Amino acid sequence: MGPTGLAVRGSRGLLKQIREAMAGAGPAQAKLDMVVRIIARSMVAEVCSIYLRRSHNDLELFATEGLAREAVHVTRLKAGEGLVGEIVRQGRPLNLSDAPNHPAFAYRPETGEDPYHAFLGVPLLRGGRAIGVLVVQNATTRTYSEEEVEDLQIIAMVLAELVGSGDILGEAELRDVEIAPHRPERLKGAKFADGLAFGVAVLHEQPVAVGHLLSEDPVAEEARLKTAIAALQSQIDHLLEGEGGLIGASYEVLETYRMFAHDRGWNRSLEEAVRSGLSAEAAVERVRSEHRARLGKAKDPYLRERLHDLEDLNDRLLRHLAGDVDVKRELPHDAILIARNLGPADLLEYDRTRLKGILLEEGSTASHAAIVARALDIPCVGRLASLRDRINQGDPVIVDAESGEAFLRPRPDVIKALNARLEVRTQRKAEFAKLRDTPAFTRDGHKVTLLMNAGLAMDLDILRETGAEGIGLFRTEFQFMVAEELPRLEAQTALYQKVFDAADGLPVTFRTLDLGGDKLLPYMEAEREENPALGWRAVRMGLDRPALLKMQLRALIWASKGRPLRIMFPLVASVDEFRAARAMVDNEVSWALRRGRPAPSRLDVGAMIEAPSLVWHLDALLPMTDFVSVGTNDLMQYLFAADRGNPRVADRYDPLSPPALRALKMIQSACAETGTPVSVCGEMAGRPLEAFALTALGFDRLSMPPAGIGPVKQMVLSCDREAASRGVNALIKGAAGSIRNEIETLARKLYVAV
Repeated sequence: MGPTGLAVRGSRGLLKQIREAMAGAGPAQAKLDMVVRIIARSMVAEVCSIYLRRSHNDLELFATEGLAREAVHVTRLKAGEGLVGEIVRQGRPLNLSDAPNHPAFAYRPETGEDPYHAFLGVPLLRGGRAIGVLVVQNATTRTYSEEEVEDLQIIAMVLAELVGSGDILGEAELRDVEIAPHRPERLKGAKFADGLAFGVAVLHEQPVAVGHLLSEDPVAEEARLKTAIAALQSQIDHLLEGEGGLIGASYEVLETYRMFAHDRGWNRSLEEAVRSGLSAEAAVERVRSEHRARLGKAKDPYLRERLHDLEDLNDRLLRHLAGDVDVKRELPHDAILIARNLGPADLLEYDRTRLKGILLEEGSTASHAAIVARALDIPCVGRLASLRDRINQGDPVIVDAESGEAFLRPRPDVIKALNARLEVRTQRKAEFAKLRDTPAFTRDGHKVTLLMNAGLAMDLDILRETGAEGIGLFRTEFQFMVAEELPRLEAQTALYQKVFDAADGLPVTFRTLDLGGDKLLPYMEAEREENPALGWRAVRMGLDRPALLKMQLRALIWASKGRPLRIMFPLVASVDEFRAARAMVDNEVSWALRRGRPAPSRLDVGAMIEAPSLVWHLDALLPMTDFVSVGTNDLMQYLFAADRGNPRVADRYDPLSPPALRALKMIQSACAETGTPVSVCGEMAGRPLEAFALTALGFDRLSMPPAGIGPVKQMVLSCDREAASRGVNALIKGAAGSIRNEIETLARKLYVAV
């Protein structure tokens, strides 16, 4: 091989020869034999070989020019065995001047490769997976140049697409070649939103299909690529300036995108691939595959995060090339959404009637994507390691959010078992529906008021169907998170009026904006914080940005139109904060009256107890409030110093433990002494076992996701509260880290439906 590789580097002629050879008539083996001859001749190599990955994961020699012909379909290497196996394992090229002395070298006498020392092998990458290896060898002891490595990578990219699309191998051969994952797999994760679903996989960030691999005019293609890159850079710069509307993306993520979008190395790799004769789309796919193969194996979480950033950037560039930046894809029926993670607004963009389940690589049970999934009653399982590398678009998938598992390409017997379980769930839902109009009284006569958490306009449509006695928590920030700019007074007023109208006399508790932390808006400037969960968020932001909070309070007062109004402030950490917030409400009511607008017929202002500081200052807080509500999601993370959004620590504590239940008991007792209405609106309230413990502690107002109302009502109707209270109060005196099992045993003993 000459010092500069191909006679014309990246020759479109060579790529066309390969494509034409594949398009011709004749058996698959003859096509492969022709391909290795063309490559060997063009690369001035004495040996050229193609190895493909079999379905049992072995690498088999499929074609060779220069090695013994008898070795074809005979020589096989286990995964990770030999130099070829090492290339698949690493996912990157291997360039050696003296291959036989490499520690991974595995000698196969049937190949007759003894004379060859120089070795260059590159993976055939498809979707980031190595489906084979392309090798060239020479007898001389030398190292191949960077240009030669680049040439072989481009050829390998084209070969991988031709193999994967079936242009080389026939249908029979394809069945036994590992082009993509196809065996049934069972992945264990974490349950985010209860339920079961069976459908087909839809990738949240699905790559735009590469319509053609080669370009007829490299100069024009490079110009098209540069135009798309410039548009992408401009879009990201625009978002960082705060004028755009990329929903749910934080400043830090966008800053990372900008860094990569302007990275010279990334731009140069794309341009060189196009100059070699690839289309712009094929160049993006090639660079993407290389990044996935290299960074996907990294153990360093930072490097893996950078891979996710690059994935997103590549997808955005492909959309710019396709001209469909703002086009939303249609979902098939029974779609199972596959993603690394989702923001709450991402989820709301999909057709709810077709979205049957969600599988995530990351996330937490307390993430807002999980909260929205529960609100929409969509089964969701998260923390599924390497999910996206194990699944293909259109694969059949089971979401088992009862056990926190995912079944990829499930066997017929697994599908049959799922259908039986789905039938049982349908019967249970029918039983819950029969209880819709039944008041929730315990067996010993205590009334428990069951309310619904909401935040989306679509929640209002099912309020009456659930049997809820009102909305105990309306999350007003969702309107801000799905908007491309700050909602104005008129838009806020219209939404709140719609909520009042839909409730039709039922009580609604509006929580003021709970922004900050993990809920950053691209159109609002925010400083990066070391610990955003403990930073500038919720009522703190409202008090520091009074214009924002005043506008929301004004919209709520105007929307009430003389009806009762309940306003609740989130994350109040001191009585001074609540005093200042309540004063703003009073000022806005006075302002409305002075302008002839009706005041609410009844005004109740409350606080969410989420900061542990308030637990020991209730004697000062409660006389100022008309009601309080316990937000267990945040209260628990602060109580146990464990970020609920961090999967490494989110499961290190249990809300059914003595510290948590004692804190809740303190709140309930203080409210009972002062006659202050108290509810629980955190996620605990919507799970029957946790709701059983809350009822036993004396809480008689529970607000939960719509899907939780039926199961919790069934629990209440079967519960003897006095007996439950005696049992739970005895258990919380214990020294165990968690008393979940003991509480469940108690509930079963009392014949409570948990």
